[in-house]
Amino acid sequence: MTHVPVLNLANALTVVRMGLVPVFLLALFAEDGHDPKARVVAFVIFAVAIITDRLDGTLARNYGMVTEFGTLADPIADKALIGAALIGLSMLGDLWWWVTVLILAREIGITLLRFAVLHRGVIPASRGGKLKTLVQAVGIGLLILPLSGPWLVTAWTVMTAAVILTVLTGVDYVVSAVTDLRGGPVRT
Repeated sequence: MTHVPVLNLANALTVVRMGLVPVFLLALFAEDGHDPKARVVAFVIFAVAIITDRLDGTLARNYGMVTEFGTLADPIADKALIGAALIGLSMLGDLWWWVTVLILAREIGITLLRFAVLHRGVIPASRGGKLKTLVQAVGIGLLILPLSGPWLVTAWTVMTAAVILTVLTGVDYVVSAVTDLRGGPVRT
């Protein structure tokens, strides 16, 4: 087995994403959270952080940069960013709290579920799970922007799709885990 150094580009991007979370929050809450210029800055920071998520995973897989640190830190960075954005938007009154609680409960629940069935194999991210993540990021990003009129309706439509995908993929993961625990095929 080849030793992969922890200090690599994929892990550096993960650390950058973690570092962007407080910077994003500062921009989101600048000028009481409703200054259009600050919200655009917050959106740009959020977008850059989301792009680093895509890049670090691609680099790690395609260029042999997968490390234990990255495997642990990447999902933490993802959940910190998405969680901070959801909680921040709810605190500002721009997103219903029930949406934030639902999405965060699903994310925490599926993470705990993955740990619970780890001895049987890894539950990989499904296509639906990846689509959920993308739609959540787009929905959150749109709600960060100072939109109004039809653009705001579009933002809420995307966020509604994210909530539906969050629930459906959560149910799918639970069904898969129960099937695996009952002796179904083990995923690897």
